[in-house]
This record gives sequence, structure tokens and C-alpha cells, in this order.
Amino acid sequence: MKKATPGKQGLKIVGHRGVRGLAPEHTVIAINKALEAKVDEIEVDVRITKDGVLILHHDPTCQDASGNKLVVREASFDELLRHKPDLITLEQAIELINRQVPLQIEIKAGEPVEPTASIIKQYLKRGWRNSDFLIGSKSQRNLLEAQRLLPDIEKVVIEACFSVVAVHRARQLGATRLSMQEHWLWGGFIRAMSHRGYQLYAYPLNDPQKAKRWHSHGLTGTITDFPDRFDTV
Repeated sequence: MKKATPGKQGLKIVGHRGVRGLAPEHTVIAINKALEAKVDEIEVDVRITKDGVLILHHDPTCQDASGNKLVVREASFDELLRHKPDLITLEQAIELINRQVPLQIEIKAGEPVEPTASIIKQYLKRGWRNSDFLIGSKSQRNLLEAQRLLPDIEKVVIEACFSVVAVHRARQLGATRLSMQEHWLWGGFIRAMSHRGYQLYAYPLNDPQKAKRWHSHGLTGTITDFPDRFDTV
């Protein structure tokens, strides 16, 4: 495995769900805020509707302002849009970002991989590059399927707290990039993972001083709700 060199160009800043701390997550406003903050990447979650539309959404249900919920996979895109008017599709997000920064797409566990792969392939044919996309998931099945369908797109192993599992999954995929929940990280572990050649990202890490300290141990980047806080890191 080639050894990673995190920190060579500074701590990488990834906008979490667009930038959920500065705007409603997974919306046009959130993506624009992320771009204004000059993030290095934007991370989003995708789910598929009953009629096959890929939308940016984290939870399996979609809630309106009154607290009423619809199950995403059991509702059409139009139904969901009436329920939550600021929903956007994966295609809209790709067009909006327009290759200004890479887009990290998390395919949620239980969601099909092929629709996301199909959309990415369409954009690759239109001139987008492999490096304009990353695919992440907490589901190893999803990542293995993504590897089969899109072998040249970088994969991100998302594993909240189990480092042994994360490393096993990464080896199975031939991947070097890991995203882990910041509550379970500490300096010695970060240093060890960096020495082993892994690019480690913490989520959601919103504390610039902690990020700076961990960066000195080898943390590659932060997936943050508040990229504006990291101007001096």
C-alpha cells in the first residue's frame, strides 16, 4: 500500500450534507454555502424514491414542517417535493457543483447502487472526470457493488467506531480512505493509521482546534457542518 501523506497541503475540509450548520442540509442553499466557504469537497447522502429518482436525503423518511413523515422509497418524487419543497436530485447537485470540487456520494445502506452508478457514468460521458466523484457507504455490500460498476471512482469506507472492521473493509476494496466518527478517535490511533497509509477523515468534526491538533498526528481531513470555522486551520 502506498503511504498517504496527509497534511502536505493542509487539512482537507469537506462540507457535511452540503453545509448543514449554515443552511438546511442537502439543499441548493447548502451546496452554495459550501462552495462559498471554499471547501475541498462536498459530501451528500442519496436515497431513491418510489419512481426511481435519486434525491439528496439522509433519513429513510422525509418530514415536513408540521412533523408529518413520508417514507422516501414508498413515495414519488413529486409527492416528496410537495412535502418538502427544497428537496433536490443528485443530478441537480452535480450540475450545481459543476466540477468546482469533488462530490462525495454516500449511498445509504439498503439503497441500490446501480442508479447512482448510472448517473455518474452519464456525467463521465459528458466530460466529468473520475476524480470529480467519490462513493462512500457504511454498507460493504454497497461499496463492493460500486467497485464492480465504477472501478475507477475512489471509494470511502465509512465506519463509525470499529477500526479493525474499517481496515478489513478497506483491504477488501483496495481502498485507503476511511471516514470515522470523531467521538471514537484519538491522537495515537490517528498517527498509527496515517503510518499505515490510510487517509483518515473525522465526522462531524466542528472544532478547529481539535482538528488542528489531530492534523498534526496525521488526520487528513474533517467532514464538518461549519467549514467557515476552519479558515485559519
